[in-house]
Amino acid sequence: MSAQRIDGLGSQGSRLQNLRFQDKVMVITGAAQGIGRRVAERAGAEGARLALVDRSELVEEVVDDLRAQGVEAISVLADLETWAGASDVMAKTAEHFGRIDILINNVGGAINFKPFTEFSESEIAAEVQRSLMPTLWCCRAVLPLLVEQGGGVIVNVSSVAARGIHRIPYSAAKGGVNALTESLAFEYAEHGIRVAAAGIGGTEAPPRKISRGTPEPSNETERAWFQAHIDQTKQSCLMKRYGTLDEMAAPILFLASDEASYITGSVLPVGGGDQG
Repeated sequence: MSAQRIDGLGSQGSRLQNLRFQDKVMVITGAAQGIGRRVAERAGAEGARLALVDRSELVEEVVDDLRAQGVEAISVLADLETWAGASDVMAKTAEHFGRIDILINNVGGAINFKPFTEFSESEIAAEVQRSLMPTLWCCRAVLPLLVEQGGGVIVNVSSVAARGIHRIPYSAAKGGVNALTESLAFEYAEHGIRVAAAGIGGTEAPPRKISRGTPEPSNETERAWFQAHIDQTKQSCLMKRYGTLDEMAAPILFLASDEASYITGSVLPVGGGDQG
C-alpha cells in the first residue's frame, strides 16, 4: 500500500501517517453512509481488510470506491436487527478472510423525537430494536470466533444521548449498549478480547440517502419537539456545536487500534465535553 494512496484518503480529514490496521480484518456495520462510511475510508487507508455491512445496497458503492483505491473490501447485505443477519455476517466474513480481528458496531440512530409519553408501544420497540439489538446480536455472533482465535477487539458506537430529551427509548437503548460494553469486557478479558465504546455526540453529516424512518414534523408542536432535542444537544456540548465525521471516526478507530491496548470496559465520551 503506497504512502500516496494513504494521503489521498486521509485528505478527507486529518492526514493519516501510519498503518495501524495493516492486514487486520475489520467488520464495520452501518457502513453505507455517515460515520460508518468514514470509519471504513480511514481504516482502509491504514491497511485494514474490510467487511462492510449494511441493509442497503449503497454499501456496494462504498466497496467499489475503496477497491478502486487499492483497499481489500467486501460488502455483506444483512438485517442486523435479527440474529440470523448478524450470524450470517460473521460467518461470511470469516469464510472470506479466514478470521475477524475487529468489529465496529455502528448501526443505530434515533427514529422519533418527542416527549416520552407521546411514543406508542410500536415506536418504543422500534427504537430499541434499531439501536440496541444489532450491537447485541453482532457481539454474540462474533465472540465465539474471537475466543477461538485467542483475541480481538469490539468497539461499540454508543451516544452521549444516553442522557437527553425527546428520545428516551433511544437513550435507553444506548444505555444498554454501554452496559453491554462494560459487562462483555469483564467476561471476555481472559480471552484476550477488548470491548470499548465511543459515546458520540451530535454529528454534521451529508443528508442521509436512506432514512431511518424519521417522519417529517407535521405541525408546530412536532417541529418544536425536534428543535428542542437539537438545542439540548448543542447546549450540553461545551463547544456548542456538532462534531464532524472525522471527529467521530478518529476516536472510534483509536479504540480499535493497538494504541488503546490497555483500554477495555470504557465508554469514551466524544461529544465536545458532553459526558453523556
